[in-house]
Amino acid sequence: MLEALKSKIRDIPDFPKPGILFKDITPLLGDPHGLANVVEAFAARYAGRGIDKVVAMEARGFIFGAPLAMRLGAGFVPVRKPGKLPYKTDRVTYDLEYGTDSLEMHVDAISAGQKVLLVDDLLATGGTAGGVIELVNRQKGEIVELAVVIELDFLKGKERLAPVPVHSLIHY
Repeated sequence: MLEALKSKIRDIPDFPKPGILFKDITPLLGDPHGLANVVEAFAARYAGRGIDKVVAMEARGFIFGAPLAMRLGAGFVPVRKPGKLPYKTDRVTYDLEYGTDSLEMHVDAISAGQKVLLVDDLLATGGTAGGVIELVNRQKGEIVELAVVIELDFLKGKERLAPVPVHSLIHY
């Protein structure tokens, strides 16, 4: 199954900036079984692990995080760009491989001690995930793992996120 998923990911050179090779998941999403296979692969891994909240990063993380939360019987927590959430938020600014960015999460999204699964489409340098880890830690959530569809191993993002474990379906 993983090779079938990998065959649905295309490379886009120089996006969003020159020198970046973007891994485009839209062909995978356009495949009738692509999204379902990703969600089911994650659901099989996390079933029975007592996940209370699935926290997903804007925007592609939402594609996988919301159906996964439903599948696990967990709540869904969106982490968004500043100014997009309607209630009181906590903000974090973090480094990307091509600049800096900020994300926000509602201040009451996670209760202390809740088991949290982080979900995103891609792990590169770990900047975005590191920022979200900081937000979850501020609310005293217990991070079970970060689940990503794609990991760019050569950027060593997983190393920067330790001790948070990372599970990746596809490696480049």
